[in-house]
Amino acid sequence: MKPHTRPPNEVRIIGGLWKRTRLPVPDKPGLRPTPDRVRETLFNWLGQDLTGWRCIDAFAGSGALGFEAASRGATDVLLVEQDPELVALLRATQHKLQATAVKVERANGLTVLARTLPATCDLVFLDPPFDANLWNKALASAAALLQAQGRIYLEAPVAWSDEQLVPFGLAVERHMKAGAVHAHLLHRAA
Repeated sequence: MKPHTRPPNEVRIIGGLWKRTRLPVPDKPGLRPTPDRVRETLFNWLGQDLTGWRCIDAFAGSGALGFEAASRGATDVLLVEQDPELVALLRATQHKLQATAVKVERANGLTVLARTLPATCDLVFLDPPFDANLWNKALASAAALLQAQGRIYLEAPVAWSDEQLVPFGLAVERHMKAGAVHAHLLHRAA
């Protein structure tokens, strides 16, 4: 008799070309994919059509944010992840979807942000492990990458204020709280 194994957790792509596609989410410590409701709100804030956008998901995990952006027309999406098992899953999903706009890189998200050319991104997703305390370094690097109308999506266990974002030249455009997660859409401060 085969041992009964529980299927991996899943999240779904909410909209666009791959709407309703399920993405596997392994049971790993610290891995918390952005919930469907939060992603739906985020992409309502951004607008449904991201045609031509260049995006970086610096701490990709399940890849839900980056694949969602590509599903909605982003033409260049870089998913950065350190964990080899997660990188393999991201590449398998990329292959399954034939997601030519998506590139997967096994690397440190902060390193990739630091080496990316300034003012070249429309959207940077920052959802680092909550226990790693990487927000300041990630925000400093991501802020430099934004084009004039670019945005940063920041997910954190606490709300960030405009005052806390001043050193990075950023301001809060939108904020929501869902459970233990604070979701922020940031833009360059005026």
